[in-house]
Amino acid sequence: MENNFTIPQSPLIKDSVCSFWQTHRHNSPSLRETIIPKGVVEIIFSFEPTKLYARIENQSLTIPRCFVQGFHTFPVQLYLADSQTFFGVVLSPTAVKHIFHFHPMEFTNCVIDLTLVDTSFYSLWHHLGEQDSFNDRIKTFTAWLIERLPQLTDREKTFNNFLNTHSDTHLSVSDIASHFCYSPKQLSRKLYELTGMNTEQTLLYKKYLQAVHLMHYSELSLTNIAYSCHFYDQSHFIRTFKSLSQLAPKEYRQRKSHTEGHIFENVL
Repeated sequence: MENNFTIPQSPLIKDSVCSFWQTHRHNSPSLRETIIPKGVVEIIFSFEPTKLYARIENQSLTIPRCFVQGFHTFPVQLYLADSQTFFGVVLSPTAVKHIFHFHPMEFTNCVIDLTLVDTSFYSLWHHLGEQDSFNDRIKTFTAWLIERLPQLTDREKTFNNFLNTHSDTHLSVSDIASHFCYSPKQLSRKLYELTGMNTEQTLLYKKYLQAVHLMHYSELSLTNIAYSCHFYDQSHFIRTFKSLSQLAPKEYRQRKSHTEGHIFENVL
């Protein structure tokens, strides 16, 4: 298995792109990957000739060679081929509307074939596939993106920071509305455009994401994780976690892989 990950440093790029990643691995037969909701909007390019199949919310689908996905609230089950190579670009949520002319909520709990949205992605997929290294793919994608780069406002950058970090889980709806200088109704409408969730749901989602992060990078007990993430109590934590991941926190902790949010299992 080979994994690559980098955060862009260029001021021109980093407002719109949170990170680039790539994975290449050979899989055992009948391997299934479950990806619990991760709270990102990302473009993914698949470079394997074998078709890949997935399942989201009881809906089966074929994975396109180039697709975008948003803030999922259900796990994705991916049935893997013998080998796979993915190149991904995690986008800042407020940049999506400028790049695609769609709000990110349009990509919630679904996989959208980008070649049907913008024909330039078909050519971009070919150019990326011709590159020999992760860095060359980043350069190729960046050259494509520069022609479409938005100028984000300070408020848009603040929204990105709010959605891309695990902090602020202790804040109330009124606290957040005041921070953004919005009414609670305006804030809820804006967050729905970005995540497909209202303010209360987005706050719970952030608490869930922080809990997942702590399960991977801390030795805290589940009780202390619930407290650290500002859930009302342990029952509230379990109920919220299970509603998004379809797993109890204890079950996820037992089955998690080294990659945050990913579970691998042989279905034979």
